[in-house]
Amino acid sequence: MAPRSIEDIKARADEFADAFENYDPQPGDQDAPIPPVMAVRLAAWRRDTAERELADAVRAAREKRLSWREVGEAIGTSGEAARQRYSASA
Repeated sequence: MAPRSIEDIKARADEFADAFENYDPQPGDQDAPIPPVMAVRLAAWRRDTAERELADAVRAAREKRLSWREVGEAIGTSGEAARQRYSASA
């Protein structure tokens, strides 16, 4: 799978948020197990939301003049890898 851009991640997170906000619960929904496809969608939405929050946090950290090395250490990667991934959004 090719890396996605921050814009792609944000757009996908917005799509998932809209789907969840427009969901109309039915009687008995809370008692039923989550259908596998919904579980996958929920996990994907959570991942996209987390990726968006991380990109926002990196942007804020860079605005406060944290180095790419510090940002990379905070997310468990090298500064160069962090710069390559997030420099367009920072």
